[in-house]
Amino acid sequence: MEVEDMRTFVEVADAGGITSAARRLGISKSMVSRQLHRLESELGVQLLARTTRGASLTEAGATFRDHAAKVCAEIDVAQETILPDGELRGLLRIAAPLSFGPTHFAPVLVEMARRHPHLKVHINFSDHAVDLAAEGFDCAIRLGYLRNSDLKWTRIAPVFGTVVASPDYIKRHGAPETLAELVEHQAVMQGTEKWQLMDGDEVVAVSPSGRFKADNGTALVSAALAGLGVALLPTGLIREHLESGALVPVMARHPVPVAGIYIVCPQTPYPARKVRILAEMLIESFDPAPVSGG
Repeated sequence: MEVEDMRTFVEVADAGGITSAARRLGISKSMVSRQLHRLESELGVQLLARTTRGASLTEAGATFRDHAAKVCAEIDVAQETILPDGELRGLLRIAAPLSFGPTHFAPVLVEMARRHPHLKVHINFSDHAVDLAAEGFDCAIRLGYLRNSDLKWTRIAPVFGTVVASPDYIKRHGAPETLAELVEHQAVMQGTEKWQLMDGDEVVAVSPSGRFKADNGTALVSAALAGLGVALLPTGLIREHLESGALVPVMARHPVPVAGIYIVCPQTPYPARKVRILAEMLIESFDPAPVSGG
């Protein structure tokens, strides 16, 4: 029984279909189908019920999936233990933010791939917070305030934020100074999120509103520059605009509490060494200078 066949079966079971699994694994759908057929033939049972909408586990498949996942994880741990000089193999799937990923994180991921020629690195850049387990990622790089969750996390570096507006917006609407004034202003924002600000020594949550919303930080910068509203943005994303005066800090009495860059991954009894090494490389890349906005 081939280990790769079991890996493929686990991917199909978790992805809910051959197409999604093939995309995760970076192989063709025909290759996935051949591996599944070979595994079912060796076991003598049907593991997946195939339909036009995808694939669902049979009763035997549901039972075998958990055992197969444990076997694959144990083999990964065993292989990592005996690899020479910290060498990494296999596939590392990472979700990273689009606003900072290509500029701040991609160079580290490229260097990781260069150091480990037998490691496949697949990156998805999106400002959408993915479901790691459901979408088949080993880990994600996230910015902000880490909410309570069942994910395992490692803090990489601090992130500083600033509430800003364009001179044109301030000329037309004035600059908010208090928390009460802030909620009366137009805001450019990701959605319905609350902004966290300091009120003395206390962190308070403010619920702004506005007519321009986007799930990407670069788009929010453009909206703020155009005078569409007040924005809370990572300082590193707007530094050049602050220096040129195109954006002006507001809410000086209520600074933004320090957020962070984190690597998060699902809780597992078999922690992946490749994720730990990625975390170490990211920490090293941001040390000793604290990161501002990424």
